[in-house]
Amino acid sequence: MMGKMTEKQKRFCEEYLIDLNATQAAIRARYSKKTARQTANENLTKPYIKEYIDQRLEEIQNEKIADQQEVLQYYTSVLRSEELEEHAFTVTDKEFDEDGGMSMSERIETIKLEPKIRDRNKAAEMIGKRYAMWTDKQQVENITPTFVEDVPDED
Repeated sequence: MMGKMTEKQKRFCEEYLIDLNATQAAIRARYSKKTARQTANENLTKPYIKEYIDQRLEEIQNEKIADQQEVLQYYTSVLRSEELEEHAFTVTDKEFDEDGGMSMSERIETIKLEPKIRDRNKAAEMIGKRYAMWTDKQQVENITPTFVEDVPDED
């Protein structure tokens, strides 16, 4: 079905995905400025173009949002200290010249540190919650219900 799309139509789709402005997408895809609005509307009503745009929008959405597997992998990397935290700090250098004058310069350096124990514990807790590792189990007694007949007899 998507084989019907021309290169110009595909370019229109990609331009449309930038800002969802169909007329501007048609102009950027090199359709005539005079008929850009009409061409854009026609393009958006074609099923194979709509299908392509919908698929690309879904791909873009999926790239932006972490799925369950990605979140679990991140927590696991924190738990195992594979994910490092970057810390920046300022270093001040003092230099003395021959006349006894002093000059100072500053630079920013960064270091990478393993996650703190509390962060690793939180990652372990979140993974544990996912797998219901710490659900409270309550002992339920086997109670036999007692039925009371409190419905009056019909007269």
